[in-house]
Amino acid sequence: MSDYAAARTHMVDGQLLPNKVLDRQVIDAMSDIPREEFLPKALRSVAYVDEDLKVAEGRYLMEPMVFARMVQEAKIQPEDAVLDIGCLTGYSSAVLSRMANVVMCLEEDEAMAERANKILVEKSADNAVVVTGSLAEGYAAQGPYDVIIIEGCVGAVPQFIIDQLAEGGRLLTVELVDGVGVASMYTCYHGDIGVQRLFDASSPLLPGFEPVTEFQF
Repeated sequence: MSDYAAARTHMVDGQLLPNKVLDRQVIDAMSDIPREEFLPKALRSVAYVDEDLKVAEGRYLMEPMVFARMVQEAKIQPEDAVLDIGCLTGYSSAVLSRMANVVMCLEEDEAMAERANKILVEKSADNAVVVTGSLAEGYAAQGPYDVIIIEGCVGAVPQFIIDQLAEGGRLLTVELVDGVGVASMYTCYHGDIGVQRLFDASSPLLPGFEPVTEFQF
């Protein structure tokens, strides 16, 4: 077993399982997909640490446990269409592609999008489609989506991204609630939007999703 494979096993045994990530699809995907190959060489030695990894200015690969728990809560089905907002170089999309029918991988950094496309092709993730555009606008062109995952913390989820959910759709992200990061799930049923606060989660703010400052006079 390689050092990376051993680190991947330790991530599952030491971070995911103790935090109630038990879904077989999630465990299998994250046990198999080489997280280090989606990172710059300088970061590969820390690919499996239990923290967010800064890969570019203002951009972070989410902590494995937080990402895994959100994916588990999404309950992705084989027929689902998924929008992965802020896919960076494609690790999250590679995981999601193991469970969904199609994954739209949205990235606004063109160099990272190009890298994501290259790696996903190499990994035969044929159902993952990389597109470039503003993260804060989502990608309505191919919506609606059964699942939307925003890869980072948001001050608030924009309504026009929520509007890209299909009937029965689920949107997962870390959202600031009274200044504290909380993994949250928005759902759409019969046109009504509900929100469930799942667990406390610390994740860096995703650029473009900063809290709106309210001016007081």
